[in-house]
Amino acid sequence: MSTVQNQGYRHILKYTGIFGGVQGLQLVLGLLRTKLMAILLAPSGMGLASLFQSTSQFLSQATNLGVSMSAVRQLSEDYETADKALLERSIQTVRGWSLLTALLGLLVALVLGPVLSQTTFDWGNHSLHFVLLGPAVAMIALTGGETAILKATRQLGSLAFIQLLNAVLALLISIPIYYIYGEAGIVPVINLMAFATLLFTVRHSLRLFPVRWGSLSLRKGSGMLRLGVAFTLAGVVGSGAEMFIRSFLNVTDSLDVVGLYNAGYMITITYAGLVFAAMESDYFPRLSAVNQDIEATNLMVNKQTEVSILMMAPLLTSLIIFLPVLIPLLLSSQFLPIVAMTQVAALAMFFKALTLPVAYITLARGYSFTYLVLESAYYVALVVFVVLGYRHWGIWGTGLAITLAHLAECLIINGYARWRYQYKQSSTVMKYGAVHLLIGLSAYILTMTVDEVAYWLLGGVLIIVSLSFSLWVLNQKRKSSSTSTRL
Repeated sequence: MSTVQNQGYRHILKYTGIFGGVQGLQLVLGLLRTKLMAILLAPSGMGLASLFQSTSQFLSQATNLGVSMSAVRQLSEDYETADKALLERSIQTVRGWSLLTALLGLLVALVLGPVLSQTTFDWGNHSLHFVLLGPAVAMIALTGGETAILKATRQLGSLAFIQLLNAVLALLISIPIYYIYGEAGIVPVINLMAFATLLFTVRHSLRLFPVRWGSLSLRKGSGMLRLGVAFTLAGVVGSGAEMFIRSFLNVTDSLDVVGLYNAGYMITITYAGLVFAAMESDYFPRLSAVNQDIEATNLMVNKQTEVSILMMAPLLTSLIIFLPVLIPLLLSSQFLPIVAMTQVAALAMFFKALTLPVAYITLARGYSFTYLVLESAYYVALVVFVVLGYRHWGIWGTGLAITLAHLAECLIINGYARWRYQYKQSSTVMKYGAVHLLIGLSAYILTMTVDEVAYWLLGGVLIIVSLSFSLWVLNQKRKSSSTSTRL
C-alpha cells in the first residue's frame, strides 16, 4: 500500500489545520481590507472593483487552458513514480504551456477591451481599463503553472507561506492606493497583486526546479491539455455566470446592489475557505495519485468529507448567528441589507462540504467532458435561481438562490459519483452531515422567529452544541489515527 493510501485522519487534520490557520489569518486581513475598502470606495466602488475582478478572472479562465489544475494531476502521478527525469520533463512542458497561455491572455484582453466595456457598462467608455487587465491575466497564467508544480511536489509549507504573504501584500498595496486614487486605483491594484503573487511563487518554484529554456516544450501533455481545455471551458462558464449575474444586477438595479451582492457572497465563501483551503493544495494531489483504486478513493474521499463537515459546521453556525453584529462591524451600516441574504447563503456551504471532496474524483480521473457538464449544470442553475430569486425577493432572494444551486449540485455530484465511480458515501458522513445540517437549519430558523435575549441565548446554545460535537468527534479521529500509525 502506498504512502498516499496510508495517510489518514491525522494527515488530513494536520494540513487542513495548517491551511485553515493560514486562511484564518487571511480572513482577518481580508476583513480589515474589506472594511477599509467599504469606507474608501462605498458600495458603488466595491461593485466596480467586483466587476473588474470578475472580468480578470473570466479572461484568465478563458485563456489559461486549465493548466493550473490539470497539471497538478499529471505532475502528481509523475511525482509518485519517483522518476526525477520524467518529472523534470513534465515540469518543462507545463512551463511551456503556461508561457503560451500568458501571451494568449494578454492578446485577448487587448482585443476584447472595447467589447467588454460595451457589454458590462451602460455608461462611459471603460475599454482602456479592460485592456489594462491584460498584464494581470498573463501573470495569473504564469503563476498558475508554477503553483501546480508546488502542489504536485507536495511543497505545502511554501504554498501556505505564499498564501499568507499574498494576504499581507493585498492589504499593504491596495489600501494606500484606494486612499489616494479611489476608484481609479482598482485596475492598478489588480495588476500589482498579480505581480506580487507571481514574484513570490516563482521564487519558491525556481529554487527547486530551475527553468531550462532549451527544454521548454509544447509537444507533450496531450492528456493534461484535454482535461485543461475542459477545465478552461468550465471556468469560462463559471466566470461568465458570475459576470452575467453582476451585470444583470447592475443593469436591473444599480452598482450599489452589485456591491451588496458581492459583499454577501464573499463573506460566505471566505468563511468556507477556512476549511476548503487544503483541498486543492493537499487533497487533490493525493487523490490523483490513487485515482484508479476504487477502495482507496472511497476511503480518502469519505475521510476528507468527514473532516470538512466537522470543521466547517461550527464556523457556519456561528456566522449565521453573529451576522447582524459582524456586517456593520466588518463593513459599514450601508451593508446591513445583506444580513438576511448572507444568513440563508451560509446554508449553501453545508452542501458544499458534502460535494467538493466527491467532485474532485472526476478531476483526479481526468474525465474532462464529464467535469465540464457537471460544472456547467451548477452554474446554469445558479444563474437561473439568482435571476428568479432577485426578481421575486430582492437581495435576500440571491442568497436563497446560492443555497438552492448548491443543493442541486450536491444531489447531482453525489448521485453521479455513485453511479459512475462506485463511490459510496459512508454512514459516518451521512450521520455527521445530518447532525450539523439540523443544527444549521435551527440557527437559521432562529433568525426569523426569535428576537433580543432569546435569540442570543438559543443561538449560543446551538454554537456550543455544534462546536462540542465536532471537537469530540475530531478528537476521537485523531486518537484513532495515532493508534493506527503506531500499529
